[in-house]
Amino acid sequence: MARFCAYLGSRPGNHPAFRQAAITLGTAIARRGHTLVYGGARIGLMGELANAALDAGGEVIGVMPDHLVEREQAHFGLTELIRVRDMHERKATMAANADAFMALPGGIGTLEELFEIWTWSYLGLHDKPLGVLNVEDFYTPLLTFLDATAGHGFLNAATRKMLLDADAPTTLLDALEGRLQG
Repeated sequence: MARFCAYLGSRPGNHPAFRQAAITLGTAIARRGHTLVYGGARIGLMGELANAALDAGGEVIGVMPDHLVEREQAHFGLTELIRVRDMHERKATMAANADAFMALPGGIGTLEELFEIWTWSYLGLHDKPLGVLNVEDFYTPLLTFLDATAGHGFLNAATRKMLLDADAPTTLLDALEGRLQG
């Protein structure tokens, strides 16, 4: 089975669909026998995703820098909580422990992680699929911008196609599983 790394908010957001999508995704990851890898927090969407996967009997690996363990309220009920020195080590550890990547709604940290892992793929540093969960059209403005970026010649079509998107958790999971098998 695969390890799915999720980037998402440590805040809940202001739409109940965000929480429900995190719960649905965490449950689906666990029920399909996969492992969840994420930032290790017990709050916000991060906590909802992890708790759903754990409640469904799944394995959950959290990765959190020492300086954020207390600040982000680390989840100590995980299968494994990996404590690292800093954010750079966090991202590298999450990437090393993942077979695929997904971004749910979140803030600047989520976007930074998504773009870094996508850039690593573009540069040939990994060949792992990635996608965004476009709940309530959260990522629609970004996807429109990326299409415009490609249209203006700053992003080639093949690179743009690397980033999958779906509006339902199981649809995104299906697409990522398909890329892993393909």
